[in-house]
Amino acid sequence: MTADHKSFDLSKTAYFLLILVSTVIILIYSEDYIVPFIIALIVWFIIHELRENIQQIPWMKRNCPMWLQSAIAFMVINVVILIIIELLMYSMSNLMSSLELYESNLDKSLMEVNALAGMDVTSHLYNYLEKLDLTELASSLADYITVLLGDAFLILLYVLFLLIEESIFPEKLKRLYPSEKQQRKTVRLFNKMDHNISRYLTLKTLVSLLTGLLSYFALIAFGIDAPIFWALLIFVLNYIPTIGSLIATLFPACFAILQFGELAPFVYILLSVGAIQVIVGNVIEPKVMGNSLNISSLVVILSLTIWGAIWGVMGMILSVPITVMMIVVFEEIPSLRFIAVMLSEKGELNALEED
Repeated sequence: MTADHKSFDLSKTAYFLLILVSTVIILIYSEDYIVPFIIALIVWFIIHELRENIQQIPWMKRNCPMWLQSAIAFMVINVVILIIIELLMYSMSNLMSSLELYESNLDKSLMEVNALAGMDVTSHLYNYLEKLDLTELASSLADYITVLLGDAFLILLYVLFLLIEESIFPEKLKRLYPSEKQQRKTVRLFNKMDHNISRYLTLKTLVSLLTGLLSYFALIAFGIDAPIFWALLIFVLNYIPTIGSLIATLFPACFAILQFGELAPFVYILLSVGAIQVIVGNVIEPKVMGNSLNISSLVVILSLTIWGAIWGVMGMILSVPITVMMIVVFEEIPSLRFIAVMLSEKGELNALEED
């Protein structure tokens, strides 16, 4: 290998690392703007999927213009969100009404832990709790709620502008690509991304819904308070690959100790909800999903870790949709196709065919 060639490879590597580091820094510091946009993009995909279902009704397809179909789909999403919020508020009020019982059972459980451990665990825990600044904690919570409301408004704006842009996108495409061949390829690229994301969201929602529903009946059978709250939590956490199901199992199991003040209910809930997670996650979900997403299992874990480190919990939830988009885009760019190959399940790509 010549000195010039070595110098070229070194420069290439340096540029790649510089771009990679710069991208990560931009993603971290622009989280407040990029994450709402990605969520809005996913909402737009959901609206598109709902709109296609609406068009399956002959009367709606003939008499409802596109903007009205989008409005109906958007209203359906908002109604579902409002119902979930109402259920959460109702469950939280029920939990707050039994707070004294939970505190009593916690003290009882801690006494048992003290006896088993042979040391005063309770005093160490209370010393730690006393160091907490509740005023600062309440202030942080209020700030977080304010940020959430601000993000919700920003997401709404993004969705509205995406829907507006959707109607004029074909005209922009004509001006951007004079060649009809390139226009068709770009449209197919967006359609492929739309199909993959919509399919993932639809199937993942159905699988998470099944997990939440089965867990709800299991929690009712064991008499756990606010089963709707825990079922909804399980439903949401199942969107986080791998660790989401583990956390979703531990939360209601740990709460069982607070409610009953005994270890046995913890074991029962852990085994029952854990069994549901294993059966649905390892048997039903692979059969439903198949290899349609074409993502390596290792890449799922890595993307979960990387996006979680960059954007926290929201990054974990968005990790798979983002990776799906990356594969679809990279496999159409010759210089970046090697990345798509590494991200794919078996190194096989489904690049768009040339006309």
